Amino acid sequence: MIMWGGFLGLAGLLAYAVWVEPNWIEVTRHQMTVDVASPITLAHLTDLHTVGLGRRERRLLKLLARQAPDAIVITGDTVATNGQPDQCRAFLSQLRAPLGVWAVRGNWESRKPTGNDPAFYQSLGIRLLVNESAPLRADLWVAGLDDSIFGSPDPAAALAGVPPGMATLALFHAPDDFPVFAGRCALALAGHAHGGQIGIPGLRRWWLPHGCRNFIAGWYERQGSRLYVSRGIGTSVLPVRFGARPELAVMRLDPRRSSVHA
Repeated sequence: MIMWGGFLGLAGLLAYAVWVEPNWIEVTRHQMTVDVASPITLAHLTDLHTVGLGRRERRLLKLLARQAPDAIVITGDTVATNGQPDQCRAFLSQLRAPLGVWAVRGNWESRKPTGNDPAFYQSLGIRLLVNESAPLRADLWVAGLDDSIFGSPDPAAALAGVPPGMATLALFHAPDDFPVFAGRCALALAGHAHGGQIGIPGLRRWWLPHGCRNFIAGWYERQGSRLYVSRGIGTSVLPVRFGARPELAVMRLDPRRSSVHA
């Protein structure tokens, strides 16, 4: 009887990790003060690993519509493990925001490039930043770094166009790239770690790919710059999540005079 009880318990945990948690998207909301003229809300997506417009993607689109962000930013790994870029088209084509949709490449995009990634994203209404920067708004610039695992990252080029003293948002996939932006941006956003993807209480997260040994999930700060590492949306290698729910992170940046902190 005890053996059967243990078997049923393990079966229940497996069912939860395969069918429940991977589709149970959590919306996390954050606030911080930045040198901007007026508030701006960003929706941060990462590690979608999508192969089409499935149940999880449709749920995410509904959640995004409710948040009504000013801009959507994507920090890589939109394609699925061993997937093809064109499989993302059905989902990405649905993304809309007043200040646009911005993206950087992750390790899976860099491993299997389309041959003309900027044109591919442009056809979907998305601005891909590869070691370059651009104004998100007159008072906020966004700098995007190429993937550091299979790509060719150049932090100096990514920041070269930013006007001196300008509030800057840095986007990159692997969170271990944060030190090169510390002190050079107000906010940095990354993913890649999936929050560990599989977490057992009391034990260190072990499902960690190269590039996220020092920053796994949540907030970090160095030299006045803040980094948020999202748990992401999809799964990698195995289609499971346990103790690391998929996450849609919503960032509200308020003018510094408001004295609102995360």
